[in-house]
Formats: sequence, structure tokens, C-alpha cells
Amino acid sequence: MPEPGGRAASSPLVGGSAEPTLAALSAEGRAAWSFPALDVPEAALDLPEAAAALPPLPEVAERDLVAHFTRLAQRSFGVDLGAYPLGSCTMKYNPKVCDWAAELPGWRDLHPATPPAFAQGALAVLLEAERILCTLTGMARASFQPPAGAAGEMTGLLVMRAYHASQGEPRSRVIIPDSAHGTNPASVSLAGYEAVPVPSNERGMVDLAALRRLVDGGVAGLMLTNPNTLGLFEQEITAIAAVVHEAGGLVYYDGANLNAILGVARPGDMGFDIVHANLHKTFATPHGGGGPGAGPVAVAEHLARFLPGPLPAMLPDGSLGWEMPPASIGRVHGGHGNFLVVVRALAYMRALGGPGLRRVAERSVLNARYLKSLIAAEYDVPYGEPCMHEFVASAARLKRDTGVRAADVAKALLDLGFHAPTMYFPLIVEEALMIEPTETESPETVEALGAALLAIARCAREDPAAGHAHPHTTPVRRPDDARAARQPVLTWFMEGS
Repeated sequence: MPEPGGRAASSPLVGGSAEPTLAALSAEGRAAWSFPALDVPEAALDLPEAAAALPPLPEVAERDLVAHFTRLAQRSFGVDLGAYPLGSCTMKYNPKVCDWAAELPGWRDLHPATPPAFAQGALAVLLEAERILCTLTGMARASFQPPAGAAGEMTGLLVMRAYHASQGEPRSRVIIPDSAHGTNPASVSLAGYEAVPVPSNERGMVDLAALRRLVDGGVAGLMLTNPNTLGLFEQEITAIAAVVHEAGGLVYYDGANLNAILGVARPGDMGFDIVHANLHKTFATPHGGGGPGAGPVAVAEHLARFLPGPLPAMLPDGSLGWEMPPASIGRVHGGHGNFLVVVRALAYMRALGGPGLRRVAERSVLNARYLKSLIAAEYDVPYGEPCMHEFVASAARLKRDTGVRAADVAKALLDLGFHAPTMYFPLIVEEALMIEPTETESPETVEALGAALLAIARCAREDPAAGHAHPHTTPVRRPDDARAARQPVLTWFMEGS
């Protein structure tokens, strides 16, 4: 009999719910590879490590190995399968032409230690991507070394620290909004600063009066996302920047939501000194799985000398090469960052051009506002300001009336073919559902997502018990959340290891 999701129950080897581990598939003597006969003399390695017993690794035939990973891949939800409205993370479709560009052998096979004379094209790619990024952000120079958004945050904060040290006044605190991304306080702490929260006002924006009370000569800077994490544009942004600058601090732009303002507004014109951009969120390079990603950091002219280096540059002889900024914080990544991610992003930038990048912002905002209007009958949005590319809805009313919570809504969406939105974040919204439909979804998909959210709420009102039973169709159903938090299994050991 078919399972709820329509897949026939079967043995673990052909796609049932209990996918075996590679250890379970292992049989002595099997292999997924073979080496040609040696054409050089054998020689023993005089290394203590070589004398140790071989580790008990699985021995699996190629056929079973491919089938195992293919089955696992089919169990994962991805941007190529359906809408992925994960608020703040901008999980959107990645154009395949950009993957094609990154797969060209001249890029794919290039070694990071290639002498500049033989890597002129790669240097030109980095300079062109930097030019476009600085044009979009209003900054002077940028480094593509940081391999992810969080690494970009850390890099920007190290630039901030180097700047204040050069002024002879090391500072101790960085202000962040109470709605900030979780990586912001973590990055602030890693950079050696104290994270100081500034509250949001009744409109969901930075409380300017509270900010004035917090800023003094010990504040190194302010980290801010604009639009902010609630999906709202900080309408007092120039006044906010002025408060920090008057105290000698710097203003840092977390570029998580840059796709909402591309070609419309620039952080540099708002008063920001440091900008990091997430190429995976804004410029449609692959996202998730721990990387590879790219979180380039762009800075205003007075901070360019602190950027990580070396940076690509035009040399006196007219060729392209590398130069180290005079007061560089040093390398923050091996090689020159994740170069093929930059190639993908540049292909996306060039394919769309300036007008197309502006349409990215316009459509991201339009999709979010359309979806927000579609679900208003069942879900409240605590802040009434017009949203930008995302919005934070609340399932508090549904929980109060039926007991069905935001987590239940998210799990039910999986049964209806949509990935769950971000849940319970930011913390200042009760039963938060942070939803970003992104600019790459069609009106029909946005409407289908809206209909699914409404159907989940209405079904919960008719049968609250059923609202707690989802998902039905996923390979892993609903785990014991309390046990998973209190008794996590953090390691796994193969028998005999």
C-alpha cells in the first residue's frame, strides 16, 4: 500500500523510509573504484602513520554508492524543486547559465597559485565584479576573500577594529538592533567587542532616541541591515548614521537584504562605511550546505587601506596583478576566495545588466507585498509599515484559537510542496513566520503559497488535533523536539572503530 506521500513502501535498498548507512551497505572486497597498474617502482613509506591499521571504512560497489546518494538527494528539498520562502536567507532559483559559465575549463581548472601573467582573465573577473559591487553599494573598493556572509561580517568588523586602532583609540562596543541576525552578535563577540542591543520602536525600526543614549566614545560602530530583519526599510537611516559618526564610530551594513534595494538605493548614500554582500542571497549563486559561498566586503575610501589582501590591481606596465593594501588586516581565506562563486555572480550581473538588477529589487518587494496581502485574513503582521522583500507574520492568533503553532504551520507546508519559512525569528515577534517569496517566483507560485498558508489555518480551525500531525509525506516525520534538544546524539561510531 502506498505511504501517505504516494511512495510505495519498499525495502531500504530501493527507496523506503529507512535508508541504510554506507556501513550497512558494505561488503568485504567491494569497491567503487580501481587504479591502473603501477608504472613506477613500489617504495615503502617510512612514516609511523603508514604502519597503523587501515580504518574500517565501508566497502561499497559503485552501483550501490550512486544509488545511495541519489536516494538521499531525492529526499532533500531544494530551490530547483519548489518555492523556498526562507525569510532572510533568500533561497532563490540559480540560473543554469551561471553554472555553465563557472564550469568553463579556463575557470574551473585554474590553480589559485597561478602567476598573474597567466591569470589575466581571472583578475579581470575579480576587478569587474568589484566595480559592479561598488557601483551598487556606493563603496570605493572591495575584497572577495571572505567565503561566506558570516565571514564577511567578521572581516568587516576586523576592518573596523584596525581603523580605530590606527586612530589611537581602540573601542570596546558594537551596537546591534534587537531584531538582528543571529550571526551579528556572534561576529561582534568573535571580533573582541561587546554586543550592545538597541531596541526597536513601535514601527519595527531602530529606536533613534534609545540609540542616542547608547552611543558614546566607547562605541566602535553600529551593525545594521536595511531593509531590516522585519523586512522594513529604516526610514531614519541617515539620522542613525549621523549619530554614530558624530561619536567617531563606523556604520556597518549587513548585506543580507541587499536584493531589496539593488539599483534603487545605495548603502554608501545612506551613510554606511562598510558593506558586506552575500553573493548567494543577492546574486543567485548556490546557497546552503556550508558553502562554498562568497561574502565580499566593500568599504568607503578611508577604509580601503585596511582591506584583506592581496587585491587585484592594474600595474604600471598595464597588466593586471596583485597588490597588498598598506594597512591590510591580512588574508581571511586561502587563495583569493571562492573564485567560481564570483564567476557565477558576475555572469548573473552581466546577464541582467543595470535595469535587470533594479527589477530584482522591484519584483522581490512586489512578491512579498502580494503574498502578505493574500494571507492577511489568517495571519497578523505586527508592524503595519509596508514591507520590502520579506515580512514577518505571526501565528499567535492561530495558536490562541486552536493551539496550532508556527512550527505546525511550517511542517504542514512541507506536505503541500513548499519549504517552511524561517520560524520563531526575529525573537521580538510572537510565533514568528519570516517569509520571503523572492523575486524568482512567478505570481502563480506566490498565489499557491498563499493558498497553502490559508488552507493550513482553516484546517487547523476545523480540526486542531490534525494540525499537530504534519508532516505526513516526508521521509522523516515529526521528531520528539524536546528529546532532540535535551538528549542530542552528536557523534556516530561504526562498530569496531
